[in-house]
Amino acid sequence: MTRAGPAARLTDEQRLDWLQLIRSENIGPRTFRTLVNRFGGARAALEALPELMARHGGGRRVVIASRDDCRRELERVDRLGARLVAGGEPEYPPALRMIDDSPPLICVRGDLSAFTRPIVAIVGSRNASAAGLAFADRLARELAQADFVVASGLARGVDQRAHRASLATGTIAVLAGGLDRIYPHEHIDLADEIAERGVVVSEMPLGWEPRGRDFPRRNRIVSGLSLGVVVVEAARRSGSLITARFANEQGREVFAVPGSPLDPRSEGANDLLRQGATLCVSGSDVISALAPLVQGGLPERRDFDEDTAYAANRAETLWDETDLFGEHSPPLADPLLEFDDDGGRDSEPPGKVDFIQAPAAPRDLRSAVEELLGPSPVSIDDLVRAAGASAGEVQAALFDLELEGKLARHGANMVGRAGDR
Repeated sequence: MTRAGPAARLTDEQRLDWLQLIRSENIGPRTFRTLVNRFGGARAALEALPELMARHGGGRRVVIASRDDCRRELERVDRLGARLVAGGEPEYPPALRMIDDSPPLICVRGDLSAFTRPIVAIVGSRNASAAGLAFADRLARELAQADFVVASGLARGVDQRAHRASLATGTIAVLAGGLDRIYPHEHIDLADEIAERGVVVSEMPLGWEPRGRDFPRRNRIVSGLSLGVVVVEAARRSGSLITARFANEQGREVFAVPGSPLDPRSEGANDLLRQGATLCVSGSDVISALAPLVQGGLPERRDFDEDTAYAANRAETLWDETDLFGEHSPPLADPLLEFDDDGGRDSEPPGKVDFIQAPAAPRDLRSAVEELLGPSPVSIDDLVRAAGASAGEVQAALFDLELEGKLARHGANMVGRAGDR
């Protein structure tokens, strides 16, 4: 695999191919990447899917999205004054591109230059205390003055206060529903204000009403956009802690604001501090901690102390493609891969990227990999070593086994035999 040169924009037909593939039932971000890299483009993947499904009958059911419906979605996006940006295009947020389940397409409305500046997420309780709201306001203003863009989830409470405090300098709102389905409803005007100087973002189809399970999906984007996540107030079962856990898994800095031990709204943030999060009592704490990242880029991923409850539970599923698009699929070996999707056509756009070509795995290798799987999860790296094959060959075998319903994914790049989870 080679690194990308200058990022290439998709043609209109390529964008339609990408949209049709990602909108297909049981095709999520990771499955999308596997298919595109296996077959050399979204168009080729769409053409190969019927035969692939027939060959692996009894496994995952994939229903290809209607191309006419996808055309209509593109037209509606245009009428909304928004656009769909693909993962390999120059306007795509660089930090978000680095996570292994980044959305292949995001729907965006607003000033996309906000993606080029350092981003910090501020999240917290929907029923925040007056002190928590005041701190979120002050923190957002201090970060804005230091040229950080503030990202959050457009929820009530801390999210809303952080967005409003950073409106003048640009803020990013990530939605759990479609770009035309603002939740909560009273934040429609706020979303419009954000789009004037910042960006409103969603990976969901237009018209999609957010469900409870869609908010963790949104949270991974909030953290994925950012260099760091600040948790202002959070109860022990708060969704803000999910954002913090995604941030940790994505190699982002996690900050927590200490609170009173008598206030349940501070229990989650205080727990994060005990587990290794960085203390935040002012904007300078965030600015100084992130200064090396602003200059030198994101670090390697890290975990909290293995002895903490946080680390002990980190294999728990936070977000699963089955919620909308399908089950977990093999991640790319390199999450920085940018796509060159020419759909098998003769002409190639500038800045071509070599794809990982992964033909169907030989049946003897598939059988060997299946034999190596057991009830206890094993890392894919260990499986590659045990199989004595290349990573691409093992990934292809795993993909085939998953389509046959014989593979279970356990998070943190761990796999096991289906039915033993």
